[in-house]
Amino acid sequence: MSALTFTSTTTTRRVGDDERARILAAPGFGRHFTDFMARARWTAEGSWGEAEILPYGPFEISPASAVLHYGQEIFEGLKAFRHADGSIWTFRPERNAERFQHSADRLALPHLPVEDFVASLRALVAADEPWVPQPEGETSLYLRPFMFANEEFLGVNSSAIADYYLIASPAGAYFPRGVQPLVVWVTDEYARAGAGGTGDAKCGGNYASSLLAKKQAAAQGADEVMFLDSESHTFVDELSGMNVFAITKDGRILTPSLTGSILEGVTRNSILRLAEDRGLEPVEQRLDFAELTSQIAAGEITEMFAAGTAAVITPIGELRAHGGSWTVADGGSGETTLSLREELTGIQYGRVPDRHGWLTRLV
Repeated sequence: MSALTFTSTTTTRRVGDDERARILAAPGFGRHFTDFMARARWTAEGSWGEAEILPYGPFEISPASAVLHYGQEIFEGLKAFRHADGSIWTFRPERNAERFQHSADRLALPHLPVEDFVASLRALVAADEPWVPQPEGETSLYLRPFMFANEEFLGVNSSAIADYYLIASPAGAYFPRGVQPLVVWVTDEYARAGAGGTGDAKCGGNYASSLLAKKQAAAQGADEVMFLDSESHTFVDELSGMNVFAITKDGRILTPSLTGSILEGVTRNSILRLAEDRGLEPVEQRLDFAELTSQIAAGEITEMFAAGTAAVITPIGELRAHGGSWTVADGGSGETTLSLREELTGIQYGRVPDRHGWLTRLV
């Protein structure tokens, strides 16, 4: 049972029905935000308390807040899906809560108990229920939990105060072009994370370090950037915010092994389970980039895709690097890729049986 009770606000909604309907008709991704947010505070003296649902909006923070100077913060990402009967569900929230705890360990932040993490989702989605889109297409309510150090001091020490917030944003397709094969630029100049660093934690610094490489990818006409390992620039790590998969002609599904510099994606884990269910052999190993491109050129790699909560499963049609370019098969989406995507989203929206017990009802 949850130890925290997120008390509800009596404040009226900040967005009217007509304006909300206009937003939900074409939400984009991460551009609009709901009426409310959840908040809880941790102190070293008293642990967690002061949990509430309050109006979405700016909050005050001291210029000396630890997060602004030392980057002590973490976040998560998951979605709420409305099913055909009007009920609202989320997908494997306990996995996100456990990863949130893992990230907290790495950034010297406190654990938010799994039950309290899930309780915050229930409370906010109940308050923001009108913002959950109807089950048409693949719209959803994107949920963004985050925690940051908020003690007012200057000094390199872990903070004695941490604030947890949960905000929500109605979401359409992550990529403006929708489900189309990506062109991916492989950087040999920058790394997303290093050995012993924060690569397997979900913290802002990992994403900040990817932004320059993403700009360079765009200059090369690419949609995304792929990072190689920081030590040898030989092995595939991940994209700026997604795990990487390749499907072979002989029925294997390959993905980089979790070396400590790669985020353990909830979608990644789910895909490996679904792939095994349909007879593919999951293989987690270090993927040598030169070997990967040789297999693509030889036709041994028949499909590639990227996967994450926001983009779900997105095909990769071409890799580009300073050494050349490689088109995966015919550069299209790939039958197995699209089939896995349809199955995964079908489970999330209640159109396909949830045989693994992955769904949690929120409302």
